[in-house]
Amino acid sequence: MASYNLLLLPGDGIGPEVAGGLTVVLDALEETGLATFETETDLVGGCALDAHGVPLAEATLQRARDADAILLGAVGGPKWAGVAYENRPEAGLLRLRKDLDLFANLRPAICYPALADASALKRELVEGLDIMIVRELTGGVYFGEPKEITTLPDGSKRAVDTQVYTTGEIERIARVAFDLAGKRSGRVASAEKHNVMKSGVLWKEVVTKLHAEHYADIQLEHILADNCAMQLARRPKQFDVLVTDNLFGDVLSDLAAMLTGSLGMLPSASLGAVDDKGLRRAMYEPCHGSAPDIAGQDKANPIAMIGSLTMCLRYSFGLGEAADALDGAITDALAGGARTADIAGEGTNPMGTRAMAEAIASALKLRVG
Repeated sequence: MASYNLLLLPGDGIGPEVAGGLTVVLDALEETGLATFETETDLVGGCALDAHGVPLAEATLQRARDADAILLGAVGGPKWAGVAYENRPEAGLLRLRKDLDLFANLRPAICYPALADASALKRELVEGLDIMIVRELTGGVYFGEPKEITTLPDGSKRAVDTQVYTTGEIERIARVAFDLAGKRSGRVASAEKHNVMKSGVLWKEVVTKLHAEHYADIQLEHILADNCAMQLARRPKQFDVLVTDNLFGDVLSDLAAMLTGSLGMLPSASLGAVDDKGLRRAMYEPCHGSAPDIAGQDKANPIAMIGSLTMCLRYSFGLGEAADALDGAITDALAGGARTADIAGEGTNPMGTRAMAEAIASALKLRVG
């Protein structure tokens, strides 16, 4: 059985708690013979700022480069609200994405059968929901320059963020979406704002050209990002693969998370380009934030973190059998009534973070036999 090197970056807030739940599942994977791992743990975000004076130390970045895959918890919190903008905890996460060139962010929004009634929408709208949001992650308004706040002659201030995309950046994220769609239902929706943004005009042009030249067998729909948000709330199952830019992807994927019952249910994979050996750098993380209001209380939902491990097994290591087993274990645990507070309905006694992880680990062992 091959062994893989994982770098664990628990981060801040509830990050260490959901990462602790992750280790329970890693142990179960090894016990069942599905996979084995060598793990290192390091700091990122506010905890790194406290320890090293920067949100991402150079040594940590090198460990990230050397690892087979990275699993990150969450970063940030009010404790660091007053630090310089360039030293904020989130800058550590953004640097990991940028320096490792993790340009493709995959965010599946899946409604597990047992949680259809926990969704913000009616059961019939979300039952069977399975959307893959493909978000461009290293370009756009989060990284564009100039990015500044300047003081005007009259003493007022002006803030500038710059939305920048090139043909190559759009092409490579669109290829990821089309390739994924080819393994799913063969449908892609591309969301932008070409009616008011020049970057949207280019986005639509590039995606249309790439589709016509290389992916004509895939069904392509163009949709304005604001309409896409409305349609996600109105009839979400009309979408399969949804590709969009960094800013809209951030917003739309959080909206999609609530269709599944909780932001604590949404995992993600951030992937780089495939190298000469057929491998790619990758970082996996839950889409929820650090949730400082419940940090340290054993209330956080670890499913998004465990689901991120499932994506790691599938996309980094090609362990489809292990990924399917872990996905099934999550389904089984939920069907058996395991719930954290965020997805517990009326009359349900919620369990803590670690207990939820242990329920999934137990279900995995039963499933594998």
